[in-house]
Amino acid sequence: MFRKLRISKLFTFMQEAAIHHTEELGAGRAKTLDRGFLWVVSLQHAYIDRLPEYDEEIKLVSWPGKTMHVMFPRFYDISDSSGKSIIRGSALWTLIDAETRRLVFPDENGISIRETVTGDEIELPRPFKQEEIGRTEEFCVPYSLTDINGHLTNTGYFDIAEDRISFPKKGISPKYAAAEYAGEAKCGESFELGINETDTSAFVSGTSGDKKIFKLKFEY
Repeated sequence: MFRKLRISKLFTFMQEAAIHHTEELGAGRAKTLDRGFLWVVSLQHAYIDRLPEYDEEIKLVSWPGKTMHVMFPRFYDISDSSGKSIIRGSALWTLIDAETRRLVFPDENGISIRETVTGDEIELPRPFKQEEIGRTEEFCVPYSLTDINGHLTNTGYFDIAEDRISFPKKGISPKYAAAEYAGEAKCGESFELGINETDTSAFVSGTSGDKKIFKLKFEY
């Protein structure tokens, strides 16, 4: 609407780069998807100097950190045509079994990704606290937002959030965006959205009874 990249697309680009690079490093579908293992993101965040604008050429670089038990760290850097970094991010990925939805232990399944160190790594995302909720509404997961893993795609949560907070509609871009995924919501399932805004931030979460699904926070 304001000729700037949407937050959901920003994280989609970063995740696609991570997936392609992981395949190049020998941990592609033959070792994962074809064996019933699914890549999922548990935490991700990004520091944003500015969002890319329509028709702008950017460069996205992604590289892996050191595997931590069942967690695969990922780092991202996006720069403009002059080489200036405009977005820096990181994420924690893991593998789950498609049938049981349990964590997959990489060492036991011959999955290994070698760490790369560039010196441009930022801190990894951490879980963040639940904030007070200003209003709630019910949300039912549509088919159009589900992915290959059979649940609401994690970048789709950003669109759900931005449809319900005021900053995007005013053309105000976040300086920071973070997501924490605790559960999954499948096609046709409903959950409660919790929404809160201040003068400089927004928080959106999803729960179903006692089940926590996701939390998002934005700083403007």
